[in-house]
Parts: sequence; C-alpha cells; structure tokens
Amino acid sequence: MTNLSWLQSLQAIARTGSFTRAAEQLGLTQAAVSQHIRQLEDHYGSVVLRSARPLALTPTGQLLLSYADEITAANDCLKQRLQANDSLQGDVGLVTPGSSGLLLYADLLALQLNQPGLIIRHRFAPGAEVQQAVLDNSYQIGLLTFKPEDPRLQAEEIAEEPLELVYPAGYQIRQWQDLQQLGFINHPDGKAMATRLLSRHFPGNPGVATLPCKGYSNQVSLLLQPVALGLGFTVVPRYARQAFAAQDKIAVLQCGQPVIDTLWAIYRAEWPLNARCRLVLERIRRTLNTAAASQTR
Repeated sequence: MTNLSWLQSLQAIARTGSFTRAAEQLGLTQAAVSQHIRQLEDHYGSVVLRSARPLALTPTGQLLLSYADEITAANDCLKQRLQANDSLQGDVGLVTPGSSGLLLYADLLALQLNQPGLIIRHRFAPGAEVQQAVLDNSYQIGLLTFKPEDPRLQAEEIAEEPLELVYPAGYQIRQWQDLQQLGFINHPDGKAMATRLLSRHFPGNPGVATLPCKGYSNQVSLLLQPVALGLGFTVVPRYARQAFAAQDKIAVLQCGQPVIDTLWAIYRAEWPLNARCRLVLERIRRTLNTAAASQTR
C-alpha cells in the first residue's frame, strides 16, 4: 500500500503549485515534501512531477493524484458514517418479549415523535429468538427474562417483572377449587408461569394439568380479553397486565411471596451501543421503572 504521507504531499503540491506552500500547509519542511515525491517515484519507478515552472504532474502523477483523492473521499465518507453512528438520528432495532413490549410500544412511539429522524424497529419474539436476533446483528437491543451465557452478548439488568394471576373482576379466589371452577386461559408460556406462581399461592396443589383449559392465545395483547369476559384466569407478567386497556374488568390475586423475573437488556459485547441505541435503552429503563413504581404506591 502506498504511504499516505507521500500522497498527501502530492495533493498539497497539486493544490498550491509549490513545494514551499505545500510544506507550509502540511506543517512539514520543504525537504520532507521533496523526499515524499522522490519516494513515490522510487516506489513506482516513474517520474511523478516535472520540475519545470510551473510544476506539472506527469501521467503517472495524475493517476497517483486521482488515487489520493479517492482515498481522501473514502476517509471523509468513513468519518461521516462514524459521526452518523453516534447521532440520535437513524435506525434502532429492538426485539422484546410481548409482555414488556406491549407496555413499551406507546412510549417508544412518543420518543420517535419527539426525536425527529429516529426510527425504531420493534419486534415481539420469545426469548430464544430475541437472543438469536441480537447475535445475528439484525437487532441491536433485546430484552430477556434470563441472563444469557453467550460471551458474545453483554447483559444489563434493567427492570424486574413479577408474574401475576389475573382473573375476572368480581370473582373470588380463595382456594384451589375456585381455580378449577373458573378454568385456565393458556398461552405459550402459560403452564410454566402458572406452575411457578401457583406453587407459591397454593403449596401442594395438584398441578396446572388438573385445571380445565377454557381457552388459548399466542397473542399476549389478546390474552386478557377472555379473562375480562369471565371465561377464565391466566398467569402473565405484570407488564402485559398493565398494558391491558380494560383494567376495571380484571383483578390480580395478591401473593405474599411473589415470583419475580429479572429483565435483562442485551446487545453485542464486542462494541458499545451508539448514542441512539443508548437513548432508546434509557427510555426503556425509565418506562419500566415508572411502571414498577406505580405498583408500590
């Protein structure tokens, strides 16, 4: 590869038409600039510059000057891209579980409205897909309910998310038989979540499998609609319940020993998040912490 200092001296001579003025522009001695031109000629085995006045580039010199200009343009382009990478304008890819995603979505839209040029791509996905999407670099930030072990991922503890038993408003749940009478509204993680939570509420219970299934949905945004209609109960993360519009139609069973998951924000460990990703991540943290605080007042 050609030494960049040699090419910069050639560019300066072409701009100024003088070894002396080129040296002044570059902050070098005239001898250093002359040496750079000799080194170019030695390297390419051809005269680069005719010393007759005015100075004139040879055909080889013209080719080298064009090459130097291309390198300068490429460097300028790289600088612009690096600056843009640290701008608050541009794309941010976010992939989250449905529960936290429902609560975050409206607030992230508000952030976009207040931050012109920011574009947030938000996808809902289960945990394994969240992790893979970040590893594939198709999304910069993901949220998980477990801390990943993959060394390629950096994880930040961002919030806590309790599980909740949600049932129709006006219904009374005092014992296991009340759950059997009401029935269970299942979802992809429903039985696993219910098993964890019900073991705290009802120690020694005969198991979720003994409860009649009254419905199923793989859309967390729709899951509480049958509960609100009185068709059954379910177990969901708190953020999914908080995002449901008809809060007056549902109730939450209070538990003395809650089951709480930690939410982790993940991103690639090899490089830091850029400014706009960090802005989105801090907005997520604030939104989730505000939601958590509202439950303790």
